[in-house]
Amino acid sequence: MRLDDAAHERVASLFGDITRAHPTVPGATENVLAVDSGTSKSNQWHTDVTFVANPPQVTTLRSIVTTPYGGETLIADSAGAYRDLPESLRALADSLRAVHTNAYDYARPPRGSSDAYLEHHRQFVSTVYEVEHPVVRVHPLTGERGLFIGGFVRNLVGLSKSDSDDLLRIFQRHVTRPENVIRWSWSPDQLLIFDNRITQHYAIDNYDDLPRLLHRVTVAGDVPVGVDGRPSRQLVGDPSDYSVVAEVAA
Repeated sequence: MRLDDAAHERVASLFGDITRAHPTVPGATENVLAVDSGTSKSNQWHTDVTFVANPPQVTTLRSIVTTPYGGETLIADSAGAYRDLPESLRALADSLRAVHTNAYDYARPPRGSSDAYLEHHRQFVSTVYEVEHPVVRVHPLTGERGLFIGGFVRNLVGLSKSDSDDLLRIFQRHVTRPENVIRWSWSPDQLLIFDNRITQHYAIDNYDDLPRLLHRVTVAGDVPVGVDGRPSRQLVGDPSDYSVVAEVAA
């Protein structure tokens, strides 16, 4: 059964209020973001929109144009990654907080990018957002702990850049261990749904310059809370026009 954008939105809304397409990038519609290989490739591990204080709780992706080879999406279990950590590293991660921003490495277009890529980058950083999140997020429904990091993280609070980078590499290696990752191969007219609160994902750039197009609809999320009970806090930018703050189900 084929879904159009309106039906896609209706499916996503079963999980809660849907967000605008994106805080800064214009959508295919008000609530649908075109994930188009012609303007950007999400080939870095990330959790969607973690540069706002209440990132989406659910991401839904629908395939419009698929490639004859490659173009898979990897999804990693950040709760499994947390469980994999040695006890001493879990205790350290529990105590840390990180600054996430849209104006950092993840958003930079590669050298020699096309005009379309450069315009997408300009839009992506047209309003700067920064937020402080716990490195370990407690899932509001299951109580699981997961490493809440990824490509939008700029630094760990209170640490030097070198120490911050080294620790983030260690934590991220655990997230992306093969044991924690599934590989989704796309066919036309598929709908993929995953919990954005406790996963990361990565779109593999292994299809040369072939066209690839997905549509994304996301569901409004709650404000992350760390092991110590402290919530995330917005440092720069006001994301209230992008998404309501979801209430956690009892």
